Amino acid sequence: MSINFSEATCQTFSDRKLFGLCDDPPPASNPAYIDENEGAKWIAIVVNEDRYYVTFTAIDNCITIKRPDGKSAKRCDGVLTYNSAVTLVELKQRGAIGNEWVKDAEKQLRATIGYFELGANAEDFNKKKAYIANSEHPKFKESQTRRMEQFFDDTGYVLRIENRIILQ
Repeated sequence: MSINFSEATCQTFSDRKLFGLCDDPPPASNPAYIDENEGAKWIAIVVNEDRYYVTFTAIDNCITIKRPDGKSAKRCDGVLTYNSAVTLVELKQRGAIGNEWVKDAEKQLRATIGYFELGANAEDFNKKKAYIANSEHPKFKESQTRRMEQFFDDTGYVLRIENRIILQ
């Protein structure tokens, strides 16, 4: 099943040097989006020094992805695309010690990557990344290095767990 990860009604755009990604807190069921003005709402900060024209396509609450049994699949909040780069993003707002929220976010990213890679245009991207961004700057009990290495080995995507996304 091919999924349209370029659904125009799910997209916001920016070519600013600095902008944010927002996902309104529950119970809102709006899709995530780019914001260029209200820094206090930003969960992830996107640094775009080269001023690429960036498309953010909301996935959660916008693009329908069903498992084979017909139930909704886990999915991340959205995907940034520019030039030949793709960055899947899961946005969190949790001030927690420990990494349960990281495990949950990783599952969402892995599931979305699986569906994305089945699509016709996945091969158009030669830079592939995934970010778990948390605006609360949580503390970890352990290093996430092994998790990030394993993620790359399994998916071919570079995983970063931080809320600053630097576009290169």
